[in-house]
Amino acid sequence: MTYLTRVTTPQLPLIHRGKVRDSFRIDDETRLIVTTDRISAFDRVLDNGIPHKGAVLNSLAAFWFERTREIVESHFVRSVDPCASIVREAVPIRVEMVVRGYLAGSAWRRYKEGHREICGVVLPDGLGPNARLPEPVVTPTTKEDVGHDRDVTPDEVVSLGLATRDQYDEMARTALELFTAGSKMLAARGLLLADTKYELGLIDGRLALIDEIHTPDSSRFWDGERWEHDPSTAESLDKEYVRAWLMEHRDGDDIPFFLPDHVVAETSRRYLELYERVTGSPLTPRPPSDEGPGHRLYANLVREGVIRDAWVAVVMGSPHDIEHCRKIAAVLEGYGVMVDLRVMSAHKNGEDIARLAEEYNGSIEPGAVIAVAGLSNGLGGALAASLDVPVLSCPPFSDRADMLVNVNSSLMMPSGVPAATVIRPVEAAAAALRSLNLHRLRGRFREEIRRTKEDLRAADRAIRGR
Repeated sequence: MTYLTRVTTPQLPLIHRGKVRDSFRIDDETRLIVTTDRISAFDRVLDNGIPHKGAVLNSLAAFWFERTREIVESHFVRSVDPCASIVREAVPIRVEMVVRGYLAGSAWRRYKEGHREICGVVLPDGLGPNARLPEPVVTPTTKEDVGHDRDVTPDEVVSLGLATRDQYDEMARTALELFTAGSKMLAARGLLLADTKYELGLIDGRLALIDEIHTPDSSRFWDGERWEHDPSTAESLDKEYVRAWLMEHRDGDDIPFFLPDHVVAETSRRYLELYERVTGSPLTPRPPSDEGPGHRLYANLVREGVIRDAWVAVVMGSPHDIEHCRKIAAVLEGYGVMVDLRVMSAHKNGEDIARLAEEYNGSIEPGAVIAVAGLSNGLGGALAASLDVPVLSCPPFSDRADMLVNVNSSLMMPSGVPAATVIRPVEAAAAALRSLNLHRLRGRFREEIRRTKEDLRAADRAIRGR
């Protein structure tokens, strides 16, 4: 089974890699959010992903963003792939607005222990597990980057400086309106929205919905008929299935963090089924069997103009080599690939090569690297030993004498390190471009080869007087 658990591209700066989503800067006003197939439970990301999960979450969120515009604006601009959307930048409010229509999860566990007040909300006596509450209630929590979110009262939200009183009141009203609208729409599909969370922020000073809305990761869904038959045994149609399996197979306090294939397949099926029940249509398009979601994402981002179809990094060992690198970059840019100029010394800050490898390795688009370093060219070898893309060396020889003296140190690489050396900048750029194996460039290369042959034949005819 194929799934997308990590997205890297040197073409967009990484802002944040969360438990499920990877965020990249597009410009000062927008970012790209990729919802991966990662799945988290008990504050940890599991070791394997769930096929189609990211596409379900992103596509469901887009579905709901479009249908709740009259209640509150959102950061959503448009989807560019089933698992990726362009969104507007927002200032997040560090409060999660949890709305509960039924007594379930942590609220039921506390209620069962005798607690009747949750986040300042007093619940009546005599309720059972999964019981419908007299009316939906808002039970806010803090939004923590590390560790568990913490229940807070509205007064604490204000006293902690997380929001003003007016902001909180507007957030609570908005959350309840969203919950009511979502519950009504889902009821028509035979589903109950037991509880959910909303994240809000400010865009141009106005309240806006951010992150996600009414997805299996943020909400608890039940089948309406099964709940009516027996509320206490209502089965969640969300990732609660995974949590339950993990708890069932724990060893004391040790919880497994790798899911067997049958659990992965069943979880994926449940996500896809929920998507179809909520929207009334199956999730499309799914990637063909011979392509993974990463390839689909790459193709869609290129088509939408978010990234170019390939990149070439020109990594120089010293800023003094910039003119040599600019000659290479000028050729590359003429072929429409993204050029990434970097400065890095194998000897003086070689530890940064590992960080560069994290950025370049596994990139969703094709890439190549040209190392520019003279004398003892450790840079090309160090890069080639760490990267999963082609690496070429193009030493910045000052003249032929310099080349003859230092060429051996530039050509020799450690055993098993696949770095080639090309002497002149133009040819280095051409070799890097060919290593990308882009279909659109191969036709151009063939045309260049044809013209070169024609020029040579014309010169031959001229010399021979024919």
